[in-house]
Amino acid sequence: MNNDDGSPKVDNPIPTELRAKALVRKTGEEEFKENGVPIGANLREYWRWSASDLLGNTERGRLAEYIVATAVGVADGVRSGWEPYDVETKSRIRVEVKASAYVQTWGQKTLSKIIFGIRPTRAWDPEQNVFAPDSRRQAHVYVFALLTERDKEIVNPLNLEQWEFYVLRAQILDERARLQKTISLSSLLKLDALKVSYGELRDAIERSIAGDERTGCR
Repeated sequence: MNNDDGSPKVDNPIPTELRAKALVRKTGEEEFKENGVPIGANLREYWRWSASDLLGNTERGRLAEYIVATAVGVADGVRSGWEPYDVETKSRIRVEVKASAYVQTWGQKTLSKIIFGIRPTRAWDPEQNVFAPDSRRQAHVYVFALLTERDKEIVNPLNLEQWEFYVLRAQILDERARLQKTISLSSLLKLDALKVSYGELRDAIERSIAGDERTGCR
């Protein structure tokens, strides 16, 4: 059962002391301590240890989200892993970012096939710890980020010239690929996804929903 505004009705609300914790942006200088004494390691060192493999599927996907966030000017906050979409622009456009690449960190017999995930999902409300009843695509716009370099010797995910971005309104996926869970690059091109560079990305996202009053964006 839903509330009047369409949000899931919560029968057992979260106790005040267990409400969702606000995210705080770290500096990297925060130290690990035992009994109040620094052990000689800080958060920056942990980031270096845990997130240096930018070609791996997990970090490449997060990196693509960050790249899109920088392109639309909202990378000054903190990434949340629980939102039903990846990035929200200043004009309140909800963006889902999907990443793929031809080369991986591990040994390959062939280049990877370019496949992006597009399955509808049930939104989760981290404030109330409940899922929405129905599955749907949560974003207004999808950005499919492709790391195009095929040479492992020179591939560099930090070089934005090695990326291509394909922008597509979620409505088109709903109309022409409603039940699909994945989509290939060739199929994406048949949907007339707009191919842009990093510098063109912000305007492409804004233009993709221009005139669509259903989004409520401005």
